[in-house]
Amino acid sequence: MSHQSRHSRHSDQLLLPLPGGGTGRRYPAEQNRSRVLEVAHTRLVVVGLCFMLAFCAVIARLVDLAAGSDPNLGIRLAASAPWEAARGDIVDRNDVLLATSLPTRSLYADPRDVIDPEHTADRLVELFPELDRPQLLARLSGSGRFVWVRRHLTPREQHAVNRLGLPGIRFREDQQRVYPQGAVAAHVLGFTDIDSRGLAGVERHFDSTLADGESVRLCLDVRIQHIVREELAAAVREYRAIGAAGLVLDVTSGEVIAMVSLPDFDPNNRGRAGDDARFNRVTQGVYEMGSTVKLLTAAMALDSGAITLTGGYDASHPIRKGRHTIRDYHPQNRWLSVPEILVHSSNIAAAHMALDVGGAVQRMYLDQFGMLSTPTVELSEVGTPLVPGQWRDINIMTIGFGHGIAVSPLHLAQAVAAIANGGSFVPATVVARSHEDLQSRRVLSAETSRTMRALMRLNVLMGTGRRADAAGLRVGGKTGTAEKLVGGRYKRNARMSSFVGVFPIDNPRYAVLAILDEPQGNRSTHYFATGGWVAAPVVRAVAERIAPVLGIHPAETVRTAAPEATMPDGPERRRHLLLAGLRNAMADTEGWQLAPR
Repeated sequence: MSHQSRHSRHSDQLLLPLPGGGTGRRYPAEQNRSRVLEVAHTRLVVVGLCFMLAFCAVIARLVDLAAGSDPNLGIRLAASAPWEAARGDIVDRNDVLLATSLPTRSLYADPRDVIDPEHTADRLVELFPELDRPQLLARLSGSGRFVWVRRHLTPREQHAVNRLGLPGIRFREDQQRVYPQGAVAAHVLGFTDIDSRGLAGVERHFDSTLADGESVRLCLDVRIQHIVREELAAAVREYRAIGAAGLVLDVTSGEVIAMVSLPDFDPNNRGRAGDDARFNRVTQGVYEMGSTVKLLTAAMALDSGAITLTGGYDASHPIRKGRHTIRDYHPQNRWLSVPEILVHSSNIAAAHMALDVGGAVQRMYLDQFGMLSTPTVELSEVGTPLVPGQWRDINIMTIGFGHGIAVSPLHLAQAVAAIANGGSFVPATVVARSHEDLQSRRVLSAETSRTMRALMRLNVLMGTGRRADAAGLRVGGKTGTAEKLVGGRYKRNARMSSFVGVFPIDNPRYAVLAILDEPQGNRSTHYFATGGWVAAPVVRAVAERIAPVLGIHPAETVRTAAPEATMPDGPERRRHLLLAGLRNAMADTEGWQLAPR
């Protein structure tokens, strides 16, 4: 065979070198390619196994961390998770926004990623001087993976932090609760903590509802709320009172149209408010309400048949019972009829009336009026009445004129609403209520309610409530003045002065209550600081301002002629005056013109 032919026959073979030199066995090219592919495949399998082992190691580490070796893992994971749904809004009866949540950004740090804690703390404190540097440095130097630095940054603040370019400093989505009306309805709304958990007021009572993103509609009218707050604040300034409480209540539905407690606070800056400002005097404070309770005593006496409208009691002398003496503030020193008892606000006669009613009946009516139980209003801050442990004669008498039992202003307003609305007790509510949800119980007969409305109007026409008389609005009501109990003893010249009124008295729509805490008389009041001088004018001013807003129009007033001035003073003149006043009061229960609701 020629040399050329041998070369051609072996041209598709490859000579492989041997370790000792020379050449080994020849392999075809196709076999060599197959072997290379096998080697590549083996290497891929090995690499894949390595990746799988590494992944398993990561999973094992995560499980280990979750088991407790890093307690901050859950917070860290939460920091990177989307923020939960926004808290629901709170609106008034006209859908005016009272509370809402705004999206914000909050600043946190991952200490393991903070390269220089000292430098980081210095730069952050320069930007936010209110931060405590030693505390911040300790947190940035910790071993955790998540620590808060500052909550709820403004866009400008967030931009400033970004410009610092600090490693380990990050942002997360957050939400901030805001109250657009400021302090106007603070005690009703309450407030939340920095994590939007309800801590007081409606925010706390409906915390779970709001947290689920559902809104709550209140029966408050922010327009009426503004008016009541302004008038109370003016009275506090004029009479140098330490506080005040005001309430407007729909007497038929129990809806709270306005509720004000002074001093108040701005829930947007609740941290600056003291305990006194956060205290709700309308629902949380319990006080001896004084002579306003005489309305309840007269109502239960008339309704139970203990006395008739033409009956009365001798108020010539103080009542002495053990170490207690019951006197009148303005003694008439004579027999007083039932209308005169309210007109002159006689403690002596009211005590006699309460004794005729009797302890068992008195307690029964007080319970039906809601005065012995905690109100069911949808607020967290609600006071429990203070009642006697034993219901003795002295307790019966003092309760008859508003001492010896301590209740909240809301208790009183609910009871007076029942007296005026036809005799049905309707629990107060701060939430908009449908007619189907209305619950009530009868306390008085309709006839007793009508008689009491006339007596309330008489007190404004002729009695201690004259300064509550708003032209054309036919306000009826009762004054109250009670010394404050401090440390178990009555504090001299420290009074709770009040007036509770209802208007229009012929077709009652609203009860208005005003209370001043420790007012001081001035020249305009001849230095008196009783309810008739300082609280009754507040109710008049409120009624005059809210009537147009609520669609109530003034009506013309027709008056029965009073006795001639030439008639000598004495029993006959007083009788004529009282009869004229009663005729006018009864006439004021007829012919009222109302705007459509």
